[in-house]
Amino acid sequence: MSRTLQLAEQLISRRSVTPDDGGCQALIRDRLAPLGFELHALEHGPGGARVLNLWAVRRGRAGAAGKLLVFVGHTDVVPTGPLAQWTSDPFVPTHRDGQLYGRGAADMKTSIAAMVVAVEEFVAAWPDHPGSVAFLLTSDEEGPAVDGTVKVCDWLRERGERLDYCIVGEPTSVDALGDMIKNGRRGTLSGKLRVIGVQGHIAYPHLAKNPIHLVAPALAELVAVRWDEGNAWFPPTSWQMSNLHAGTGAGNVIPGDATLEFNFRFSTESTPESLKAGVHALLDRHGLKYELAWTLGGEPFLTPIGDLSEALSAAIRAETGFAPELSTTGGTSDGRFIAKICPQVIEFGPLNATIHKIDERVEVASLDPLKNIYRDTLVRLLT
Repeated sequence: MSRTLQLAEQLISRRSVTPDDGGCQALIRDRLAPLGFELHALEHGPGGARVLNLWAVRRGRAGAAGKLLVFVGHTDVVPTGPLAQWTSDPFVPTHRDGQLYGRGAADMKTSIAAMVVAVEEFVAAWPDHPGSVAFLLTSDEEGPAVDGTVKVCDWLRERGERLDYCIVGEPTSVDALGDMIKNGRRGTLSGKLRVIGVQGHIAYPHLAKNPIHLVAPALAELVAVRWDEGNAWFPPTSWQMSNLHAGTGAGNVIPGDATLEFNFRFSTESTPESLKAGVHALLDRHGLKYELAWTLGGEPFLTPIGDLSEALSAAIRAETGFAPELSTTGGTSDGRFIAKICPQVIEFGPLNATIHKIDERVEVASLDPLKNIYRDTLVRLLT
């Protein structure tokens, strides 16, 4: 059995439903310690639900003068959903038709396994490598993401740690390993809007103010707004409603308020401040009485073409023959936190077709090529 597959199976077998790490990071620490890594186990969050984080670094011969490449990942996974719908136990790694099944198989325990084995092979071949290599792992990526990578980044900033390159092991491939890497992500900004009317009898509308009727013209305008035109890397910013609630449950009562939840996925052409201002101006223009609470899930980030994207792309071409597409599509990742302290952040990992699904899986034959790509990127950047 390949060492990458063996470690992937060991990680999958640990029930690490967010924010529980399930012993994954301890396993990884045991693999890194003999290689001379400086290990920091960091815990954050309330007592009953402590989030485990790991910062591990192996300093290269050049010390602070050398480049530092960080592998970033998360050991937590999303809940399994109905167990009866799984073909096999999601925490018992299972092989069928060349696929490895299990929760976290694609997102992202195989990436972590490939990263660890890649580093083991790199250190064995280049024990006196000039540049430095590190791991940043968290068990709070699939959850609220408030006590994980963002806290470690704050800690690294306080220590004065300089990061040059980060590879996040998110599953980015679409049809074949290596066909897509992410060099950025859109920002996410959510709003919860409460439009206030006056409750009343539905037969006497002149004695009430229907908040549904009041907000409808504003919603139609919000749907039609062109927030920006995007740019060469990002599509135009989108605004989407996710929930709309009103009414008391009775058919003869005009509701007193209506609540709407919405979300922006925004490009670098917009800012949270500009989007908020635009929404408030529109609602005010419609004369609405309202309350609006905002939640910024993450700002957009972009890594221009540079040393990291070129080295990773070259490693992918050498291993798979693909010239990977650089993309900023998809949801958010912990890359949004790391981009604040690292100038070059790229996401690359296995196929994402089954992530968060029943019977999550990854092609067994792709694991060692993934490891080889990570290792080759280390060689290109740190030697």
